[in-house]
Amino acid sequence: MKFFVDTADVDAIRELNELGMADGVTTNPSLIMKSGRDIREVTKEICDIVDGPVSAETVATDADGMVAEGRELATIADNIAIKVPLTWAGLKACRTLAGEGRMVNVTLCFSANQAILAAKAGAAFISPFIGRLDDINLDGMQLIADIRTIYDNFNFKTNILAASIRSANHMSEAALIGADVATAPPDVIKKMASHPLTDKGLDAFLADWEKTGQKIV
Repeated sequence: MKFFVDTADVDAIRELNELGMADGVTTNPSLIMKSGRDIREVTKEICDIVDGPVSAETVATDADGMVAEGRELATIADNIAIKVPLTWAGLKACRTLAGEGRMVNVTLCFSANQAILAAKAGAAFISPFIGRLDDINLDGMQLIADIRTIYDNFNFKTNILAASIRSANHMSEAALIGADVATAPPDVIKKMASHPLTDKGLDAFLADWEKTGQKIV
């Protein structure tokens, strides 16, 4: 499973990329706002850091507006994936942009029916939102499983990009189900390395080593 980093924090992206933990990046208007930077400037810097897809989101609500914005965003770098919402207008924009050979990430997916439509429209990525479904007492992971089954049944090429990830457990569950990609904030990816038994074991090893009075260097 590929890791995309869900942030516009270039320092965090750079750190994860150097560790091989950033196969791509996803941004959205909220993350751009949090960065406090110009969308073109920060998106270009991110695209220069990572080799994989960098999702940049349109903000128009009509298809023609999304297409125009998508074409403009695509001029920032060759690895831009244009992000459009899963609305009827978004599907129209996806079809047009994908037909021009551009990567399109269809976002805000909350049902298997929506995911089928995105695949038919030529989306490179479909972004089902796990955490937001969990927030309303629906099973976000079940949606990932349903989309995986449907896409496999009909050999759809659209990548399942598990989004709205809130925990390290979400990452492993998405991998077990077979999501192609998971996008998560930097702190969630880092938390995947944490385990209380690892900490306990390390403390014991260090305590025993100190008793030896030895040094390695």
